[in-house]
Amino acid sequence: MNEYLQDAANVGIGLAILLVILAAGAFVFSKLTRYNDSEQIAAGNQAAGMYMGSKLLGLCIIVAMVSYSSDDWVSMLVWSAVGIVILCLVYLIFDFLTPRFKVCEQIEQGNLAVAQLLRAVIIGVSIVIGTFLM
Repeated sequence: MNEYLQDAANVGIGLAILLVILAAGAFVFSKLTRYNDSEQIAAGNQAAGMYMGSKLLGLCIIVAMVSYSSDDWVSMLVWSAVGIVILCLVYLIFDFLTPRFKVCEQIEQGNLAVAQLLRAVIIGVSIVIGTFLM
């Protein structure tokens, strides 16, 4: 029975860490954009919702892979923070490599094509980075 309680405690701790990481990621991601994410999503901007959802999904992918290979909670937190930084860098690099348009402006205008392209890049990079961090 102790074994089940320990497993349940580990799941609870893991979920708490995931929620902290997602909250930190959402905060950092929202500071990176030039528009107000929550206002855009509340107004029904599908591109903004898709983009924020993609960043959080990407972060979940990284956290899942990190948690699978981590021996302790501290390393899971550290490597998940690295994941947040990497996803921020992906956004900055993508914005730099697309000089014909600014990503934030396109998302704010509701450009779903840009949001879908970013979603694919973010999820793909998250899978690759997650495997590097394993």
